[in-house]
Amino acid sequence: MVEQRSKYGEIADWIKLKIDKGELTVGTKIYSENELVSIFGVSRQTVRHAISILSEEGILERRRGSGTYISSPKKPKLDTKRIAVITTYIEEYIFPPIIKRMEQRLSREGYAIQLSFTNNSVEKERVILERILLDKSVDGVIVEATKSGLPNPNLDLYNKLKKNGIPYIFLNSYYPQLDAPHVSMNDRKAGYLVTKHLLECGHRDIGAIFKCDDGQGALRYAGYMDMLIEADIRIRGDRVMWIDTEDQRNMKEDSVHILRRLKGCTACVCYNDEVANRLVAICLEQGIRVPEDLSITGMDNSNLTIYCEVPLTSAINPLDELGETAAEGILDLLKGKTVKQCMEFEPTLKVRRSVRMLSSI
Repeated sequence: MVEQRSKYGEIADWIKLKIDKGELTVGTKIYSENELVSIFGVSRQTVRHAISILSEEGILERRRGSGTYISSPKKPKLDTKRIAVITTYIEEYIFPPIIKRMEQRLSREGYAIQLSFTNNSVEKERVILERILLDKSVDGVIVEATKSGLPNPNLDLYNKLKKNGIPYIFLNSYYPQLDAPHVSMNDRKAGYLVTKHLLECGHRDIGAIFKCDDGQGALRYAGYMDMLIEADIRIRGDRVMWIDTEDQRNMKEDSVHILRRLKGCTACVCYNDEVANRLVAICLEQGIRVPEDLSITGMDNSNLTIYCEVPLTSAINPLDELGETAAEGILDLLKGKTVKQCMEFEPTLKVRRSVRMLSSI
């Protein structure tokens, strides 16, 4: 292993020396992989490793279908005093208080925020990231991952942000494939907390609805399972529904299927307050009383918990702290400071009228 590392290091140093001597200049195409294999008597993998290192350092530039060239020296990055904030949505659900706290903290340091939203679409996320890279109009990025429960085609753009000296920090959810810090509620604990409350109220037949295309859905489901296992309650897969972003918007159209899956349940854990609010509306429309016939819990403690026809019991997502911490994190990254990779806040429970007490334990 040591010998292999010295070999690709030797190739990288050799190319750098030729650049220093003026034998290779900006825009010059370097030797092909086959030529470098022949010159140094190494494997193609070793050559590719050397080229990859020099590309990450900005010395080489790969051009698809053409080859590898000496890249132009990068101009020093100018401070724009602007931070890009990218969320799935902006003017609804939990985002306004988070964004407000971010703006307050960043403005104290002289930064403005540039708002964008993806509508939880990876295509729109790509357009936004490409524009940021092209315009070079921001110093840093605070971003909520888009459909983080699924493979993402935009990871290359996040790597380019890093390569271009634009730090980023994730909010609410994140892509585990990327080495970047994130700020969120402890989603697993939130799922655990609402399930525990239902058990403490005497419920044993507890169904659930979770999102499959957001990473938070898997974590909240894990917390739901943790509590059921701890209470020695059998987990029934037929009582757990998985929905995606489109399904969430169209829950009313799928009401027959949803209620069939929840048949026999006295309670339901919902992925978030929006799902819970829609489920309450479906139940009331079908003559199912909440909480008398079905108790329902949400997560995030958004304004929907209050405006729902039956005020919702929900896990409290500390929105102000999330916004403040995300802003602090990006400011620290811009100052070259080390930031914790995982900054998670513990949820608490807000009890309202959507859960019926069957019996206490």
